[in-house]
Amino acid sequence: MSNNKWLSNEEDKGILIVLSGPSGVGKGTVCTALRSRARELVYSVSATTRAPREGEVDGLNYFFKTREQFLAMIEQDELLEWAEYVGNYYGTPKEFVKQTLDGGKDVILEIEVQGALKVRDQFPEGIFIFLLPPSLDELENRIVNRGTESDETIRQRMEAALYEINLLEHYDYAIVNDQVEAACNRIEAILLAEHCKRDRFLPKIKKWIEEVSE
Repeated sequence: MSNNKWLSNEEDKGILIVLSGPSGVGKGTVCTALRSRARELVYSVSATTRAPREGEVDGLNYFFKTREQFLAMIEQDELLEWAEYVGNYYGTPKEFVKQTLDGGKDVILEIEVQGALKVRDQFPEGIFIFLLPPSLDELENRIVNRGTESDETIRQRMEAALYEINLLEHYDYAIVNDQVEAACNRIEAILLAEHCKRDRFLPKIKKWIEEVSE
């Protein structure tokens, strides 16, 4: 679907897509696969104070910041949202998102649940998608198999996952990430449907009617 018009609409404001879910559910993997299929979909890189994992690149996966740098961004109101999660800060740079949406491009945010709820307060018209694991056992296996987390951190992440899954009611859609390709198919179907909603066409139709009536 990478060439479809709904991913790059210069006449209308873009749609904000917020993808979140518990740690280990595969948000990054799904988001990367989706971006390779829908290249006009703009990815908003988050800032974080956590250390880079193997293979992660500053400015591509995250903007890696020191704690002092991140706190300065909060103080200067440069973040659309921010949250502290398992001892690290995560946040979304504000200006880039707003400029891209105003330019008619769709923006996808891959963020933690706390941050997603803050974004919902500012962008209630956005599409909020919660990514679920096939089961809690599978979620724990994915975190363990990373090989980067201590036993205590794994325990904290599982406790946080239970809390976050309980917030599903604040989202518009839920997708089980059993297979990455299938998850991407479902997200693309949601985006296509959202771009076909009546309310996105009403201003244009009213303009047509006004022009004819003149």
